[in-house]
Amino acid sequence: MNASGARTSPIRVLIVDDHPLFRDGIRERLESGDDAIVVIGEAGDGSQAHSMVGAHAPDVVLMDISMPGMNGIEATRLIHGEYPDVAIVILSVYDDDQYVHAAITAGASGYLLKTVEAAELRDSVTRVANGETALSPPVARTVLSWVANPLPEAPQLSDRERQVLELAAQGASNKTIANALFLSTRTVEAHMRTIFDKLGVSSRTEAVTYAVRHQWIQLSDAD
Repeated sequence: MNASGARTSPIRVLIVDDHPLFRDGIRERLESGDDAIVVIGEAGDGSQAHSMVGAHAPDVVLMDISMPGMNGIEATRLIHGEYPDVAIVILSVYDDDQYVHAAITAGASGYLLKTVEAAELRDSVTRVANGETALSPPVARTVLSWVANPLPEAPQLSDRERQVLELAAQGASNKTIANALFLSTRTVEAHMRTIFDKLGVSSRTEAVTYAVRHQWIQLSDAD
């Protein structure tokens, strides 16, 4: 940056997505303007992204969520913890409350939908590189709703109920949960009914979403 605070060097961007054709499209959108933004690399999963951040020191990482191996939420949490000066923007097809909340909690500076236009994408990259945030309109509305409607006091789950819910979030069946916790299947079913009653939900998906939003479990456990 110069004396006026304006950036004098290009913004260095790392693109992280498991689809090469999509990475090509993002690169084209970013490089469709002037030379203010340069793509310094691409990664196909979160683990590779973490390695490349350490090796190439990008200013901004554009991160997909759903990837094989280490997903985008896990990678965001890891990269933000080790390289807090690197701005991470989630670029995803998902605008669900649980994904948005998990991404922001993990340290993301922005959350954009993959339908973003080239001009908006470039503007968002510039803003997060300068310490601001960038949210697609539907995501911004979700975040504002959290401010307008803060979470009510959460009910208390027992340690065993939390263990059951964490395993359920990983996709484990009642039988698998029972084997893992040395319980009977009927006992697990009883715990699930109690969890549903306490949280005021009627399905595992709702229970997991509730737990993620209250930060009882991480989205990576539920992914």
